[in-house]
Formats: sequence, C-alpha cells, structure tokens
Amino acid sequence: MKGPSVAVLKKYLTAMSKNKVKYMTCERLSRIVGVYPEVIAENLSYFDPILNMDPSYDLLALIPQIKEYIQEEEDKKAAPIHKVTATKRDVVEYESVSDFVYKKMTFAGMVDRNLVLNEKDLRVLKRLVNDELAELKKKK
Repeated sequence: MKGPSVAVLKKYLTAMSKNKVKYMTCERLSRIVGVYPEVIAENLSYFDPILNMDPSYDLLALIPQIKEYIQEEEDKKAAPIHKVTATKRDVVEYESVSDFVYKKMTFAGMVDRNLVLNEKDLRVLKRLVNDELAELKKKK
C-alpha cells in the first residue's frame, strides 16, 4: 500500500499540535484543516486501518507514528547522488595523454606505480584518450 504524502501529513501534524485538545477526531481535525473527515480518515488509515470504521478514533495517538514516517521519507530523499564529470576546463589543463601521465602520475621524474586515480581523474583521462583518437581518425 502506498503511503500518504509527506506534505499532507505535515499539515495534519501541525494542526494537531497547535490545537490544545485532549481528544482529536477526524471531524474536529476537518474543521481545523478544511478537508472532509473521510479524506483525513483515508490518509491516516495507513497507520491504523480501524480509523475508517471508527469515527471517534483519537488521532493524537497516531502522532509518534506520523513523525516517524515523515522522518523516514525525508531520509530517503536526503542524499542525491551527483555524477562526477570531466569539464572542458579540466581537460584543457593537459595537452595530451602523455602530459596527463607526466603531471598526475609522476613524482620527481619517476612514475608512481602505487598511485590510485580518483573518478574525476579517470574521466579526464578518458576524455583525453577520446580526443586523441578523434584526431587520429581525422588524419587518416
């Protein structure tokens, strides 16, 4: 079952927390929020299915579950993955593949065999290789 949207749950949660009553029903929450009680019951039935059948159900009991659900959903979207790319500015620093090897992979004139290139360096090297291959094809 697909869960309710986080925006709707936040709206319900703020309305319930601002109102200082000891017992909150769907009917009372609908007067505060401006949404039909059936819609509220449908959205919150994700946390307790009995809510659809019992109009006198106390919604304040669902607050910890709602907060936990909101936190989990926000944690899922928290870390977008950024793809590393080799820009033209990065590639212009090197004239050719041999220049890249000399500048990045040598230490005091000796090739460092233990050097591990990061993802960005590998993408720059790949782009340099592709550029040199394209130049060789043009000459033929």
